[in-house]
Order: sequence, then C-alpha cells, then structure tokens
Amino acid sequence: MANVIVIGAQWGDEGKGKITDLLSKSADVVVRYQGGVNAGHTVVVNDQTFKLHLIPSGILYPDTECIIGSGTAIDPEILIEELDRLEALSVSTNNLLISQTAHVTMPYHRIIDKASEERRGSQKIGTTGRGIGPTYADKSERIGIRVQDLMDKEEARDRLSWTINYKNSILEKLYNKPPLEPETVIKQYLEYAERLRPHVVDSSLKIYEAIDKKRNILFEGAQGTLLDLDHGTYPYVTSSNPVAGGACVGAGVGPTTIDRVIGVAKAYTTRVGEGPFPTEIEGGVGDILGDRGAEFGTTTGRKRRCGWFDATIGRYAVRINGLDCLAITKLDVLDELDEIKVCVAYDIDGQRCEHFPSSPRQFARCRPIYETLPGWRQSTEDCRSLKDLPKQALDYLKFLAELMEVPIAIVSLGASRDQTIIIEDPIHGPKRALLYTNGTPAGHGA
Repeated sequence: MANVIVIGAQWGDEGKGKITDLLSKSADVVVRYQGGVNAGHTVVVNDQTFKLHLIPSGILYPDTECIIGSGTAIDPEILIEELDRLEALSVSTNNLLISQTAHVTMPYHRIIDKASEERRGSQKIGTTGRGIGPTYADKSERIGIRVQDLMDKEEARDRLSWTINYKNSILEKLYNKPPLEPETVIKQYLEYAERLRPHVVDSSLKIYEAIDKKRNILFEGAQGTLLDLDHGTYPYVTSSNPVAGGACVGAGVGPTTIDRVIGVAKAYTTRVGEGPFPTEIEGGVGDILGDRGAEFGTTTGRKRRCGWFDATIGRYAVRINGLDCLAITKLDVLDELDEIKVCVAYDIDGQRCEHFPSSPRQFARCRPIYETLPGWRQSTEDCRSLKDLPKQALDYLKFLAELMEVPIAIVSLGASRDQTIIIEDPIHGPKRALLYTNGTPAGHGA
C-alpha cells in the first residue's frame, strides 16, 4: 500500500493531469483535494483527448474510485457538463464520489469575481473569473453553501433565499450589477442536486475506509506550489492550498497516512496571469516554447508566459512540500534548441540569493543567474528509457535533479500515455535513487 500526493512544483500547468492519469493505473482511489473549475487537466489516451476540470484524472480507469474532496469548490453546472461529456465518450462515471461538505460555486460568485477583477484595474491578479475566490471567501465568512445543504430542499430554500438576497445587495450597490432572481437560482440548483445526489457521500469516511483496507490512494491537487494562498507569490495566487499539506486538510486525512509526495515540473517554466516571472522569455525562444508546448490554458485558453527552468522555485517547492521524487514533463519541447539555460539563483540588488524570497517586492526585483547547457538537437518523443535519450538530454535531467536534490522518477516526452519514461512507479516502486550524477545518488537514497 502507498498513499501518494501529486503536486505542481511551479505555477501550475505542469502536466499533473497526465502524471496523475499514469499513476492512477496503480491506484485504487484518486482524491481531488482542492481548487475548482479554475483548474484544468488534459489527458490523451489513444489519440483521444479528455479535458477535465473537477473530476479526478483516475476516472479514465473503470476500476478506480474517484473522490472530489471537501476542500474543493464545486460548480454543479460545470460538473454535470463534465459528467455528460465523459458518458458521451463511453467513460463510466459510476465510481465518482462527491464530498457532502464541499462548498458550491453559485452564480453570484462568478459575477462578483469578474466585477471585482474589473475594478482592480492595474492591480488585477489574473483571476479566471470562474467564481473560485468568492466561493472560498464565503467559506471563510461562514456563509457558504455546501453540497449537503442542497440535498435537503427546505434547508436549501432557507439558506439560498437569505444568501441570494444578501448577495443581490452587494451586486446592486457595490458593483452596479442587476440582481439575481432567487426562485430561478433555487430551482436550478435543486435540479442540479438531484442529478448529483447518487454521487454524494461522506468523503472523509470513504477515504478512511480505503486506508483501513490498505488500498493505494493518490491525492491530486490543482494549480501549483507558487500559486498557494499561503506560500505562493501572493497576491498573484489562487484561493486555496495546492501544496502537499493541503491534501490532508482538503481530503480529511491525517499527515501520518501519507507515504510519498511527487512533484511535477516542466522542463522549462510557464505562468498564466499576472505577477513577477524572473525567467520569462519575451519573444524568440519564449515563442518557440509556447508553440511547441501548446501553452494555452485548459480552462481559459489564455496563452501561458514561457521561460527557462527556475531551480530556485524548484528548491522552494521541494522544501514546502517535502518532495521525495519528481516528474519532469515536456522534455521534448526543448528538442530543437541549441542551448538551454537554467536559473540556479537570483540576483537581488547585487546580492546572490539561492532561496525564494517571501517578500513580493523582493521577488519582483529578482534577476536570474543562469547556467547554460548544450541542447541535443534531436527528437526525444520516441524515447522510452533513459538509455534512449541523447547524452545532452540525460545530462540536463541529471543537472536538474542535482540542483533540487531530489531524484527524478518519471520523464514525460509528449501528451500521450505511452510517451513516458517511468524510472520508478512512486506507488509500487521501492524508495531508491532514481537518477545518478557522477556515480552518486541525485537526491534521496534507498
């Protein structure tokens, strides 16, 4: 048995969907523990593309139980659309379970999200406008609507009538937006509740029972470490905790139940939305990375900003999450480059800094200190083992592992499941050195 957390080690969009899908083959249960429809996972199976927003990637395996945990923000309308799309593609959703204590994204959340972002002007943070921030804000204010509230019609009417009228006053007076019709919203959400009712459970109890039966559990997060509400590049962050510690809170399990934490990082770096990005490349190589990597958001379609690999934020992700292995994705995107740069530290006002600064003002002044490695100038898309890789590509991976002091378990070389080098299965494989540098283990030993 192994209980494994998969997290993003950068600003999200690292390819967690594919890695989670791969690991789900060895998992009995996959748990989504935070975030909402502001996240998107793309999985390619046999030339068929699946775009998932709320449903865990493990749904593509018929025997895998998938749980949307209490730490998520559920938009019923989008979730039902996702269920319909999967079922139209002959993917069974019978094994999907939804936490009764997860909070629900309502129409007023989306309206307030967009209106608030508009008001920020030059101070905008790049929200997706999907209502996730306002959903979590209501959760903290203790006026949120939870899934279990919708399961009782009388309770739903009482809570929604008051809440919608309260939100209408905010929409009208603060944002100059037309009010919502309470009865229309209530009727719509009660219909959603009936569609979702067969899937609603006490998720924490279900996960506890799976742990007790020594089943393999995979905890899947959304976004990435640098978008964490507490530990990311605040204020340009999401509204929940994507870091490994958030898995315990969002799923409802204790930290002693976790066996391993795997971080997913691209072979370069991308970021969506606003905020500092020290290794960003504007034009030239940045455009090449964007085009070859198809760097457009699954959820919003927004073009991602591209830059060189940043080992400084990588080391920070290792520390914050307690990573014990890595999955490096999109190595193939670098195939055509003559040389590849890696940020090994920052220059802040003339001082070398090897650690991610917590001050937003300091981070905005960071200038990357690079080391340059030779490119390999040949395709890696058909490589299926480390020995198939060009020497320069293998050296690049070893360099990243050495910089972050964590071994590499998986290397992804394309969108399809089979375009992967699995050095070790983090669920079934033993803890051992996975990639060597100069004959010594790169990262944790066996």
